[in-house]
Amino acid sequence: MRINRQIRAEKVRLISEEGKQVGVKYLTEALRMAEEADLDLVEIAPNAKPPVCKIVDYGKFKYQQLKKEKENRKAQHQVKVKEIKFKPNIDTHDFLTKEKHAREFIEKGYKVRISCVFRGREMLHTELGKKVIQRLIDDLKDIAVIEAPLKLMGRSMSTVLAPMSKRH
Repeated sequence: MRINRQIRAEKVRLISEEGKQVGVKYLTEALRMAEEADLDLVEIAPNAKPPVCKIVDYGKFKYQQLKKEKENRKAQHQVKVKEIKFKPNIDTHDFLTKEKHAREFIEKGYKVRISCVFRGREMLHTELGKKVIQRLIDDLKDIAVIEAPLKLMGRSMSTVLAPMSKRH
Protein backbone atom coordinates (compact mmCIF):
# COMPACT_ATOMS: atom_id res chain seq x y z
CA MET A 1 0.00 0.00 0.00
CA ARG A 2 1.52 3.28 -1.11
CA ILE A 3 1.15 6.58 0.71
CA ASN A 4 1.90 10.22 -0.16
CA ARG A 5 5.02 10.54 -2.38
CA GLN A 6 5.21 6.76 -3.03
CA ILE A 7 2.17 6.97 -5.34
CA ARG A 8 3.33 6.84 -8.98
CA ALA A 9 0.16 7.65 -10.97
CA GLU A 10 -0.23 11.00 -12.75
CA LYS A 11 -3.96 11.27 -11.99
CA VAL A 12 -5.92 9.69 -9.14
CA ARG A 13 -9.58 9.31 -8.22
CA LEU A 14 -9.77 11.14 -4.92
CA ILE A 15 -11.98 10.42 -1.92
CA SER A 16 -12.12 13.06 0.82
CA GLU A 17 -11.67 12.46 4.55
CA GLU A 18 -15.47 12.45 4.94
CA GLY A 19 -15.74 9.61 2.39
CA LYS A 20 -17.17 11.77 -0.41
CA GLN A 21 -15.86 11.32 -3.92
CA VAL A 22 -13.99 14.46 -5.05
CA GLY A 23 -13.32 13.21 -8.58
CA VAL A 24 -10.26 12.64 -10.76
CA LYS A 25 -7.41 14.99 -9.76
CA TYR A 26 -3.74 15.36 -10.59
CA LEU A 27 -1.51 13.70 -7.99
CA THR A 28 0.13 17.01 -7.03
CA GLU A 29 -3.27 18.57 -6.33
CA ALA A 30 -4.39 15.54 -4.31
CA LEU A 31 -1.18 15.64 -2.24
CA ARG A 32 -1.67 19.37 -1.62
CA MET A 33 -5.25 18.76 -0.43
CA ALA A 34 -4.03 16.01 1.93
CA GLU A 35 -1.29 18.26 3.35
CA GLU A 36 -3.79 21.09 3.89
CA ALA A 37 -6.00 18.71 5.89
CA ASP A 38 -2.85 17.57 7.79
CA LEU A 39 -3.53 13.96 6.71
CA ASP A 40 -2.03 11.37 4.36
CA LEU A 41 -2.93 10.40 0.81
CA VAL A 42 -3.33 6.62 0.77
CA GLU A 43 -3.69 4.52 -2.40
CA ILE A 44 -6.53 2.11 -1.59
CA ALA A 45 -7.20 0.64 -5.07
CA PRO A 46 -3.92 0.65 -7.05
CA ASN A 47 -5.24 -1.51 -9.92
CA ALA A 48 -8.15 0.80 -10.80
CA LYS A 49 -7.91 3.21 -13.73
CA PRO A 50 -7.09 5.79 -12.42
CA PRO A 51 -5.96 4.52 -8.99
CA VAL A 52 -8.27 5.35 -6.08
CA CYS A 53 -6.71 7.39 -3.28
CA LYS A 54 -8.23 8.52 -0.01
CA ILE A 55 -7.27 11.33 2.34
CA VAL A 56 -6.95 9.70 5.78
CA ASP A 57 -4.75 9.50 8.88
CA TYR A 58 -2.53 6.59 7.80
CA GLY A 59 -1.85 5.28 11.33
CA LYS A 60 -5.55 5.18 12.15
CA PHE A 61 -6.36 3.66 8.74
CA LYS A 62 -3.80 0.88 9.26
CA TYR A 63 -5.13 0.18 12.77
CA GLN A 64 -8.72 -0.07 11.52
CA GLN A 65 -7.65 -2.45 8.74
CA LEU A 66 -5.88 -4.75 11.21
CA LYS A 67 -8.92 -4.68 13.48
CA LYS A 68 -11.22 -5.57 10.54
CA GLU A 69 -8.95 -8.47 9.47
CA LYS A 70 -8.88 -9.81 13.03
CA GLU A 71 -12.69 -9.62 13.18
CA ASN A 72 -12.99 -11.50 9.87
CA ARG A 73 -10.66 -14.25 11.08
CA LYS A 74 -12.74 -14.59 14.23
CA ALA A 75 -15.92 -14.96 12.18
CA GLN A 76 -14.52 -17.84 10.11
CA HIS A 77 -15.60 -21.24 11.36
CA GLN A 78 -12.86 -23.80 11.00
CA VAL A 79 -14.03 -27.36 10.66
CA LYS A 80 -11.82 -29.78 12.51
CA VAL A 81 -11.44 -33.39 11.47
CA LYS A 82 -11.11 -36.10 14.10
CA GLU A 83 -9.68 -39.46 13.11
CA ILE A 84 -10.66 -42.89 14.34
CA LYS A 85 -8.48 -45.83 13.33
CA PHE A 86 -9.61 -49.43 13.07
CA LYS A 87 -7.90 -52.71 12.38
CA PRO A 88 -9.69 -55.20 10.07
CA ASN A 89 -10.00 -57.83 12.83
CA ILE A 90 -11.41 -55.54 15.55
CA ASP A 91 -13.37 -57.07 18.43
CA THR A 92 -17.05 -56.19 18.94
CA HIS A 93 -16.59 -54.27 22.19
CA ASP A 94 -13.66 -52.26 20.78
CA PHE A 95 -15.76 -51.48 17.71
CA LEU A 96 -18.68 -50.26 19.85
CA THR A 97 -16.36 -48.04 21.92
CA LYS A 98 -14.89 -46.43 18.80
CA GLU A 99 -18.37 -46.06 17.31
CA LYS A 100 -19.47 -44.23 20.47
CA HIS A 101 -16.50 -41.84 20.14
CA ALA A 102 -17.29 -41.22 16.46
CA ARG A 103 -20.93 -40.49 17.34
CA GLU A 104 -19.84 -37.98 20.02
CA PHE A 105 -17.51 -36.20 17.60
CA ILE A 106 -20.19 -35.94 14.90
CA GLU A 107 -22.78 -34.69 17.39
CA LYS A 108 -20.34 -31.96 18.45
CA GLY A 109 -20.07 -30.90 14.80
CA TYR A 110 -16.69 -32.38 13.90
CA LYS A 111 -15.99 -34.28 10.71
CA VAL A 112 -14.66 -37.77 11.35
CA ARG A 113 -12.09 -39.58 9.22
CA ILE A 114 -12.51 -43.31 9.59
CA SER A 115 -9.47 -45.32 8.60
CA CYS A 116 -8.65 -48.98 8.67
CA VAL A 117 -4.96 -49.80 8.81
CA PHE A 118 -3.69 -53.06 7.33
CA ARG A 119 -0.50 -54.77 8.52
CA GLY A 120 1.40 -57.53 6.78
CA ARG A 121 -0.84 -60.19 5.27
CA GLU A 122 -3.98 -58.24 6.18
CA MET A 123 -3.38 -56.44 2.85
CA LEU A 124 -4.59 -59.61 1.10
CA HIS A 125 -8.01 -59.23 2.76
CA THR A 126 -8.91 -55.56 2.35
CA GLU A 127 -12.59 -56.61 2.11
CA LEU A 128 -12.53 -57.24 5.89
CA GLY A 129 -11.54 -53.63 6.51
CA LYS A 130 -14.17 -52.47 4.05
CA LYS A 131 -16.82 -54.41 6.03
CA VAL A 132 -15.73 -52.78 9.30
CA ILE A 133 -15.90 -49.27 7.82
CA GLN A 134 -19.22 -49.99 6.09
CA ARG A 135 -20.67 -51.26 9.37
CA LEU A 136 -19.69 -48.00 11.09
CA ILE A 137 -21.13 -45.93 8.23
CA ASP A 138 -24.42 -47.85 8.49
CA ASP A 139 -24.54 -47.38 12.27
CA LEU A 140 -23.95 -43.61 11.97
CA LYS A 141 -26.12 -42.89 8.92
CA ASP A 142 -28.82 -41.36 11.17
CA ILE A 143 -26.53 -38.44 12.11
CA ALA A 144 -23.80 -38.36 9.43
CA VAL A 145 -23.33 -38.29 5.67
CA ILE A 146 -20.39 -39.61 3.68
CA GLU A 147 -18.30 -36.68 2.49
CA ALA A 148 -15.43 -38.55 0.85
CA PRO A 149 -15.73 -41.95 -0.83
CA LEU A 150 -13.91 -45.00 0.53
CA LYS A 151 -10.30 -45.00 -0.72
CA LEU A 152 -7.41 -47.39 -0.31
CA MET A 153 -4.15 -45.46 -0.06
CA GLY A 154 -1.10 -47.52 0.67
CA ARG A 155 -1.78 -49.58 3.80
CA SER A 156 -4.87 -47.70 4.94
CA MET A 157 -8.43 -47.45 3.72
CA SER A 158 -10.33 -44.34 4.72
CA THR A 159 -13.44 -42.22 4.30
CA VAL A 160 -14.75 -39.00 5.85
CA LEU A 161 -18.11 -38.60 7.57
CA ALA A 162 -19.62 -35.16 8.10
CA PRO A 163 -22.49 -34.20 10.40
CA MET A 164 -25.86 -33.90 8.66
CA SER A 165 -26.82 -30.30 8.11
CA LYS A 166 -29.55 -28.80 10.27
CA ARG A 167 -31.91 -28.67 7.27
CA HIS A 168 -32.36 -32.47 7.05
